[in-house]
Amino acid sequence: MKKKGLALAAVVCSAAMLLSACGGSGSSSSSSSDGGKDIITLFNSEPQNPLIPGNTNETGGGMVLRGLFSQLVRFDVKGNPVDDQAQSIKPNADGTQYTIKLKSGLKFSDGSPIKAENFTKAWSYVANVKNAQKCSSFFSTIKGYKDLQKTSGLKGDEQLSGLKVVDDSTFTVDLDSPDATFPIKVGYSGFAPLPASFFKDPKAFGNKPIGNGPYKFDSWNHGTDIKIVKNPYYKGDDKPANDGVDFKIYTKSSAAYADVQAGNLDAMNAIPPEDTKSFRTDSSLQAYAKPGSSIQQFTIPSDLPHFQIGTEEGTLRRQAISMSIDRDTIIKKVLNGLGETAHEFTAPVIPGYSATLKGNENLKYNPTKAKELWQKADAISKDNDKLTLAYNSDGTSKPVFDAMVNSINNTLGSGVSATNPMPTFQEFRDAISNRKVKGGFRSGWMPDYPSAENYLVQNFATSAGHGNGSNDGDYSNPKFDDELAKAYAAKSVDEANKDYQQAQEVLLNDLPAVPLYYMANQGVAAKGVKGFAIDWQSYPTFIQMHK
Repeated sequence: MKKKGLALAAVVCSAAMLLSACGGSGSSSSSSSDGGKDIITLFNSEPQNPLIPGNTNETGGGMVLRGLFSQLVRFDVKGNPVDDQAQSIKPNADGTQYTIKLKSGLKFSDGSPIKAENFTKAWSYVANVKNAQKCSSFFSTIKGYKDLQKTSGLKGDEQLSGLKVVDDSTFTVDLDSPDATFPIKVGYSGFAPLPASFFKDPKAFGNKPIGNGPYKFDSWNHGTDIKIVKNPYYKGDDKPANDGVDFKIYTKSSAAYADVQAGNLDAMNAIPPEDTKSFRTDSSLQAYAKPGSSIQQFTIPSDLPHFQIGTEEGTLRRQAISMSIDRDTIIKKVLNGLGETAHEFTAPVIPGYSATLKGNENLKYNPTKAKELWQKADAISKDNDKLTLAYNSDGTSKPVFDAMVNSINNTLGSGVSATNPMPTFQEFRDAISNRKVKGGFRSGWMPDYPSAENYLVQNFATSAGHGNGSNDGDYSNPKFDDELAKAYAAKSVDEANKDYQQAQEVLLNDLPAVPLYYMANQGVAAKGVKGFAIDWQSYPTFIQMHK
């Protein structure tokens, strides 16, 4: 999701939809005395936007949507795809058309029936540039997408020409070219169906959504909490083991951690920096730490002076900055081993991952080479401005960014870089979305589905830039886009993964973002909480949790 930010999304926090603010000062109680019901309380951040699936690409909102909406496919704790709302998803002979049949008796949380048109209209709404949805680029392989990206003449209700309703439970999807990831891509929340009430008033809907997932919306007290309760109309297999979830909004992760220790918060998927060394042996709680799928990185805008993509100076400076960062020491001393040095732009648990791609040397600590490249860049054009690196200070990113800046300055000179903390995750994400950050900024990715395509297309494709996706640095390189097109046209996942590796070699040269490390899935739960784990996306397994 999400940036997940990633909003899970600080990646340091937990990992996207863009990584979330790992903070919190909200008071909470994990007591299940809510009318005798078993309510799970979870650490979360205030969502950046209203709770609309197609406009949520950070984890503050993404974690809530996980409970409120179901898609054609869902993923189990390990990331394996399982049919959810879909009875079947069948391709034609060349993989350019899919026929989708829905399970019978599906309903939204208000009791209204779910029909094929609830999917086709929702997908078209998200794809339509007039509606300015952050997840628009996920639909770029469907026929008619380009027609809905025109900058003028659209009303917002135009439909993707590649979507055809056959009957109430069947629709077809025509693609511009084969897409081997399509059957799992539809498990992303941006592909959720929407009821008719959404189109009447999207803004009102976002503050009181009607979904089709295991839970239904109860309340949103902005800045305090979001409550969801068990959905009586949900007939899927992902049935809650509890009666509801209360997402507590925190601005300090240390406060949330203390609440877990005291039994006043049931679980969190982030560990405060000061507790990373001790949490695994803390007898007052349950600890979880295993390899994860999230990557932590920072983005440098493509048009930043002296760092422009496609220029010799820009390439030299980006590579020099990357080589001046001692990732191994930061992981060991700052993260206390809760991470793994990045060698490319996906993660070791994702099919097609390789630590030996051409250009991976640009991610290795090499102070001598870094100085040489920086001096070559200065010979082209002297840069007297500091490269600032922004992050949200209500999360857990400060120690990592302080260490990175120290490493850069120790290598390249004391005036080269500086941190740029912003008060809250929401302010931080808004500044990025509005292109107000004049320097580098914390980014990263928590995957929406287990595929290299999700990491690469959504973060770096030209089609995902300028507000149409999560390409917040507005990176664009035709050579990279061509490799993505080859991957989409591949006849197998293995063949596609080879093309994605070629695409990554372009990224490893250009460095639109600087990969840092793969974050371990980590979290803690209060004593007495059952079913706690952190899933493949770095979310707590709240649907199966109970007390």
